[in-house]
Amino acid sequence: MTEPVFRCPDHGFTTAPEKPNAKCPECGADARKVVSGDRRRRLSKFVSGVLRHFPDDAGLELDRGGWTDYDGLARVVTNKYDWADRELLGAVAETDPKGRFEFGDDADRIRAAYGHSVDVNLGVTSTADELPDRLYHGTDPANLASIRTEGLKPMGRQQVHLSGTPEEAREVGRRHAQNPVVLEIDAAAMLADGVAIVKRGESTYTCEAVPSEYLDV
Repeated sequence: MTEPVFRCPDHGFTTAPEKPNAKCPECGADARKVVSGDRRRRLSKFVSGVLRHFPDDAGLELDRGGWTDYDGLARVVTNKYDWADRELLGAVAETDPKGRFEFGDDADRIRAAYGHSVDVNLGVTSTADELPDRLYHGTDPANLASIRTEGLKPMGRQQVHLSGTPEEAREVGRRHAQNPVVLEIDAAAMLADGVAIVKRGESTYTCEAVPSEYLDV
């Protein structure tokens, strides 16, 4: 269940279970409710779609790095939902539990951190000490035969998405199957062989493809 977002005057946005008198976890002060859990989920899905897949349909332009003007996105959001505004957009983007969104250094730009089907260049790299030796991917069991032969491919996205734990991979896999298969990826061997893997968000990793020799069920 998606938690609502509250705002502390001193510590900004925070999430907490729905209750009459929410407190800031940093200082214990009363926190003002900004957006409900249901509206937070709806807004997050819409903004993710705009920044990853259909910016043109929403009337937005992304630069080569996937960045767009924050105020421009806020206008798109308020046109879509009469209850949304610039503050709610910030609340959803800043508290996203998977780190789906990134802000520019001056906070007047925003982009999706990963998951694009539109052509962008995120321009990021990771080193071996930033990555775990093993990563995971959840998928429909019906895909297993082709994956064993061809490896993991991006399909409709620019990159293959991997998870940091089996549990996270299983959660992702449940979007496609009730009882997903979890694949273990030898990330250390991939890196040693020169295959780039990049950490994106809180616990998402991306690469162009995963050859079958690095996979185990």
